[in-house]
Amino acid sequence: MIKLTKLNNEEFVINCSQIMTIDIIPESKITLMNKEHFIVKESVDEIIRKTIEYNKSILDFRHSNMI
Repeated sequence: MIKLTKLNNEEFVINCSQIMTIDIIPESKITLMNKEHFIVKESVDEIIRKTIEYNKSILDFRHSNMI
């Protein structure tokens, strides 16, 4: 789950594993697997960075619980 910002400055959380595409329009338009879409202020690079950080946190958590 990653926190993003709609154009009206409303923050929301999205399941990043459901992202199908991100279009630059010049904002970022996220389309989910269910075809729902969101336009957000964050750049594609920011969304990718947040997704990587989230996925890393899951892996780190799993690894720490295996020891």
